[in-house]
Amino acid sequence: MSLKNITVVGGSGRLGTFILEKLLASDRFNVQVLKRVESSSASFPAGTSVVEADYEDPESLQAALKGQDAVVALVGDAGVLSQKALIDAAVKAGVRRFLPSNFGSNMANPNSRKLPVFARKVIIEDYLVETSKTTDLTYSFVYVGGFTDFAIRNKVLMDFSQYTPTIFNGGNTRFSTTSMPTVGDAVVGVLSHPEETRNRAVYVSETVFSQNQLLSLAKQIAPDKPWAPVDVDLDVVVQAAKERLAQGIHDLPTVIPIMLKSIVDPEYGVEFIENDNELLGVKTKGEEYLLELLRPLVG
Repeated sequence: MSLKNITVVGGSGRLGTFILEKLLASDRFNVQVLKRVESSSASFPAGTSVVEADYEDPESLQAALKGQDAVVALVGDAGVLSQKALIDAAVKAGVRRFLPSNFGSNMANPNSRKLPVFARKVIIEDYLVETSKTTDLTYSFVYVGGFTDFAIRNKVLMDFSQYTPTIFNGGNTRFSTTSMPTVGDAVVGVLSHPEETRNRAVYVSETVFSQNQLLSLAKQIAPDKPWAPVDVDLDVVVQAAKERLAQGIHDLPTVIPIMLKSIVDPEYGVEFIENDNELLGVKTKGEEYLLELLRPLVG
């Protein structure tokens, strides 16, 4: 199997921008971006092939995907279930590979699959698996852990602003993360190795560290600051977040603690000891990269 013609859905989003850039830069594929007919605000690099489709019209989607070998979906949380229509259209158009918008935590772990913030993603994964049993469409699930750059810069993993960062459950658990540009490299690698990545989860682990290691690096940068980390029971925080979620509250302070469970809790398969870095051409990064991200925050 060779995958040459690639359609990116959601190529103007936070992660989609990096993945589209890497696909175009690889010069290995013919890349087109699919956008909704009613979406006029999205912008893409000059010269990018853009095709419009009505997501409510199966024939429109099928026509947009005709002649395409693979679809890389990068839809936002609100549009996760819209991938069902994309999958159905991909089957009818003869697409052979589908990468759903599940880049992140280890969704093969049964604990992760039970988290309410992933419910819709589980539905799409299950739908793809079942579809692959009766059609020629195959899938790859790309699990990368947390986004290193986004999680550190936006204080998701730890907030260093007052020098009282929260340490969850002792802070010694090591977990895998991957920067957003490297997620783009991984997608290029998956599409370049279609047989090796066929109908399975693909694991990417660019950086592995613990909260305590991150705190130690922060102290190395700013040793004279009044560091006073606070140890917190993550389960207590998550339970409170789940209660807010049940009340219909879906803001970031509610969603992020639940997602953190799948990033830093050892019961959620957070360290990808066995991974596909070598196959995909992903190089690991160490403490120097973490220091680079931390310096603007604590220096």
